[in-house]
Amino acid sequence: MDETWMSFIKDLGFPIAVTFYLLHRIETKLNRLIESIVALPEKMK
Repeated sequence: MDETWMSFIKDLGFPIAVTFYLLHRIETKLNRLIESIVALPEKMK
């Protein structure tokens, strides 16, 4: 049982960590994009 869980964590741990890292980076950029879009009408006046 323990070997099965350890193998599962080894096989999936790295891809999960990379996915969370990339999602965090994308979220930051999306927030900046949303702020820019919201501010755009005022800049066009």
